[in-house]
Amino acid sequence: MASPSLSRSILYATLISTICVQAVNSQSPKPPVVDLGYAQYQGVVNDALNITAFRGIRYAAPPTGPLRWRAPTPPSKVPGIQQASDNPPLCLQGAEGVAATDPFNTRDVAESEDCLFLSVYSPNIDNNTLLPTIVWIHGGGYALGGAGFYNGSELVQESNNQVVVVILQYRLGLFGFLAGNEIKKAGDLNAGLLDQEFALRWVNKNIHNFGGDPEKVTIWGQSAGAGSVIQHVVARNGKTTPKLFRAAMTSSTFLPSQYKYNAKVPQSLFSEVASQAGCNNSQPLECLRKVDSAKLSQINVNIILAGFAGTFTFYPVVDGSFIMQSPTDTISQGTLNTDILLSVTNGNEGALFINQTAEYDVAQYVRNLFPLLGSKDSAAAASLYKSLGSSVDQVNAILGESIFVCPTYRLLDALPGKSYKGEYGIPPAWHGQDAVNYFPTFVEFGGTLLFNNTDFIDAFNLGFLSFAVNLNPNDKLRPSIAPVWPTWSSEKTEMVFNKTALDTPHIASVRTSSALLRRCEFWKDLRHITGQ
Repeated sequence: MASPSLSRSILYATLISTICVQAVNSQSPKPPVVDLGYAQYQGVVNDALNITAFRGIRYAAPPTGPLRWRAPTPPSKVPGIQQASDNPPLCLQGAEGVAATDPFNTRDVAESEDCLFLSVYSPNIDNNTLLPTIVWIHGGGYALGGAGFYNGSELVQESNNQVVVVILQYRLGLFGFLAGNEIKKAGDLNAGLLDQEFALRWVNKNIHNFGGDPEKVTIWGQSAGAGSVIQHVVARNGKTTPKLFRAAMTSSTFLPSQYKYNAKVPQSLFSEVASQAGCNNSQPLECLRKVDSAKLSQINVNIILAGFAGTFTFYPVVDGSFIMQSPTDTISQGTLNTDILLSVTNGNEGALFINQTAEYDVAQYVRNLFPLLGSKDSAAAASLYKSLGSSVDQVNAILGESIFVCPTYRLLDALPGKSYKGEYGIPPAWHGQDAVNYFPTFVEFGGTLLFNNTDFIDAFNLGFLSFAVNLNPNDKLRPSIAPVWPTWSSEKTEMVFNKTALDTPHIASVRTSSALLRRCEFWKDLRHITGQ
């Protein structure tokens, strides 16, 4: 019998080979065509996996010219049959603060402002029994990423062909998240989030055509994708209609500072964009809508690169209509767009964004990360983390906990008894290192498989997929070595996915650190200053 490690390697090779032969498979007789009313799309059948892929379906009109910084609108009707065989162009990409280059965009993929596309992967085109649907929202700090980075067939296959998968794109950087009074008056704030919701409404209306059940949608994202999940959970103070999803899953929830749309930071960013674009006039937004997209894209990169190390600059804001108030405040009030949740964080979320060879003045670092904090609160944060090791260890924990881990616990606390918490602990357990377990061919964001063990990966992945299908990670789609996963409650118990010194899986439920939870309370108390 092959070893778990060898078995996983064979699976990866099989997945890669099936991707390579998809062009051949596309010649299969009578590839399915789906009529969406405004367009007909022909998919690509992978006969080996019995999965049909529809890549690059337009779900909204091009957000260009007068539609720049406007809410998405329906696409125009197009005649004939559109081929859905290729990944769509990426939304215009940004960068990470103070990086000399863009280390995340590793594929030679076209970028365009006209990028509001999604892809659907279905094992169920001809089946009358509709399947649960997973909608994946990509990460990348609201500045990077795209649908083409993820092969949704891999999730379908891992589920034993029991789910339909949708992977969507949304406007990024200043194209999706430029804010300020000018946008409020003559545009639409949080355009990137509105893109996502427009795509969710598309799913609600159309997914049955692909064999998916619109009543059994789970939204799932990683990093900024998980942060986006939180935005939809709190959208309209939890009163979105119709109901667009029944459950939510988050992998490394990203909740950076989310200020009111016209607060000092977002308003200053608008002014800087207008200045660099030569739009310092009485109608700056009208001027910006006429600026060439390539010039705006360069301004986007320039401003993000000038940002504080490890940050991405353009984020969602409190707009007063879609996001009514601080996400933490909405979560605390308990009126949410779902009451069923599965959340996983990584054991060392912050280290990816920190220079691991530097020395830090920890209080100063806190002030840079949250510029509205005063010296008293910054010093209090430094004191709280002083016992955690070197200055690098301390800032690793500060960034990781304040922006990724603690927001996850806040959401869990709002849904006791109906939520599950996990931790991906395979060393070094940096942010994003779990993603390749979900998508074996994922290579962006430093994707590297840390533990090539079939039993472990199956147990980890099946928690998500079983939850999406059955709303319970313990109601497994197939047997795995994972023990019973307890719900999150006053006991504060979570499942840790790790390995032993002998490289065997170690998966067990543990009590969450009380010291960690106290640090999370500290950040919660400062939420109106940090903007969370």
